[in-house]
Amino acid sequence: MLNAWFMPAQGAAQGTILFLHGNAENISTHFRSVMWLPSQGYNVLALDYRGYGASDGLPTLAGAQQDIDAALLHLLAHEQVNPQRIVLFGQSLGGALTLFYAAHSAHRNNIRAVITDSAFSDYRTVARDSLAKFSLTWPLQWLPWLLVDDDYAPQEAVGMISPIPLLLIQGEQDDVVAPYHAQRLYAQAGEPKELLLVPGAGHIQALASPAVQARMLAFMENALR
Repeated sequence: MLNAWFMPAQGAAQGTILFLHGNAENISTHFRSVMWLPSQGYNVLALDYRGYGASDGLPTLAGAQQDIDAALLHLLAHEQVNPQRIVLFGQSLGGALTLFYAAHSAHRNNIRAVITDSAFSDYRTVARDSLAKFSLTWPLQWLPWLLVDDDYAPQEAVGMISPIPLLLIQGEQDDVVAPYHAQRLYAQAGEPKELLLVPGAGHIQALASPAVQARMLAFMENALR
């Protein structure tokens, strides 16, 4: 069983956002990232992948892709959701999962926009970055190329998202996912695409800024127009 929260829009819904959170987290720990959206006219479905939060099962990348598909199918059948006005939004690991899913989904025609915040470009490189931060693990930076599965790497998929509009949000002070990951994804993505680098923002902190929220709303409004 998968756990998800549906938060209806206040008033007439402008669209519906499928929200995918980061690693080692659950819906409740990321709630603030999306709690402001219903008041702006957007339904939000926040999903816990299998093995996260209250969802059953063991976490795998393949399983997470199946869970995202199940959540999107749920939205397509939901009476309060316009199936032609759906936005995917993922943070950190959720951003990486979002990019791969958007590229390969059988329901691409229902996805009108894709947004990520602090997404990394591939699993091996972000693991290497983590090992490089500490003197004890610095010599082990080669390990991810032996142990980490990169079959679902966003950098191999992001170019396939076009012509769906893509917004990449990235804090310039992110010490978990370095900004070069967003720049690499942006370089490989097709048009239309936008890269928003946020000065002073750390990992998944950019949306605390009203200016960044306004930029995200304007992007969605334009994509859904």
